[in-house]
Amino acid sequence: MRGLNVSFDQSSSFSSNDTDQLFRVVEPAYSFVGMHCVFDNCKASVTILKFGHMSSNLLAYGSTDGSLTVCRVSEPPSVIQQLNGHSKGITDFDFTTNNQYIASSSLDKTVQVWDISKGHCIRVIYGTSPQLCIRFHPVNNNLLLVGNANKEISVINFSTGRIINKLQFENELTAMDNDHTGQLIFSGDAQGYVYSVSVNSHTGSTSRSHKNRSMRSKSPITTVQYRTFSLVARCPVLLVCAQDGNLCFFSVALEIQGYLTLLCSLKVAPRLHWIRASFCPLLSLEKGEFIVTGSEDSNVYFYDLTRPKHSCVNKLQGHGSPVIAVAWNHGENLLASSDSDGTVIVWKRAKTT
Repeated sequence: MRGLNVSFDQSSSFSSNDTDQLFRVVEPAYSFVGMHCVFDNCKASVTILKFGHMSSNLLAYGSTDGSLTVCRVSEPPSVIQQLNGHSKGITDFDFTTNNQYIASSSLDKTVQVWDISKGHCIRVIYGTSPQLCIRFHPVNNNLLLVGNANKEISVINFSTGRIINKLQFENELTAMDNDHTGQLIFSGDAQGYVYSVSVNSHTGSTSRSHKNRSMRSKSPITTVQYRTFSLVARCPVLLVCAQDGNLCFFSVALEIQGYLTLLCSLKVAPRLHWIRASFCPLLSLEKGEFIVTGSEDSNVYFYDLTRPKHSCVNKLQGHGSPVIAVAWNHGENLLASSDSDGTVIVWKRAKTT
């Protein structure tokens, strides 16, 4: 396929210092055998990428040229759909639970819904401001939650495309995620605040529960990611990443409508790009709380947030420009990363016993 460069199992695609090598004796899950494959069909910055829901094979990524690419990473890797419809950059997207549809948000002020198998847009929902983050409700996929530059979260009926509820905030909503029950949304804004929002799974009604300012910065939030359980916290947790390089790890009190308590934080170099981060849930079965993130220096970094010093435990080298987004597949044997030149690398983690 033209524009697709594929390579397998390149053993020299990661590097580490002596400390990292010693750490990997304790943490074998951090070993990577190299690149599984490379997609370089996109010529614009790839700002967001995700694997399909509970999928180890289906991968999609969106770019600043408005395109959304859907791939399969199984051998042989291939692009299965090129979804073109947005006139400006993709800011976020989400799969339905059955991976039949994708909903994408964009700077062009629209939300578009795509049928993956047919490869075309089935609905365009027009807004009055850039649409910045989007999630399907995890239990009721007929509800679509969208945060926008108009300082609001809109709840959209997926079947009709109609907005059924709006909740107003003080700043632009830049990132969001939901808990596993769908009763709570966690949303970050352009001034570093993180909100817990209650959602009615049946009616789509929303109400603000808590407002947290533990980020200690007024930098836009680029990542909000929820996880059901952490061995370190012994409860649900939330990862929040800001553009100024602040990474924060919160415990989530579901019984108090998503009240957040800051457990630990890490400051890395400030970013010019909108760089995202992700939990490493399987790796965190060991002692520590591990995350993976892109960087301006073209590397993919792994950090243990519980370490005040020497928090970097590994890095992957292979990109030629700033790494913007990262995502694990289901099972976490593959890690995808994307950069500002449009290259997507899928890394293969070493098998461990």
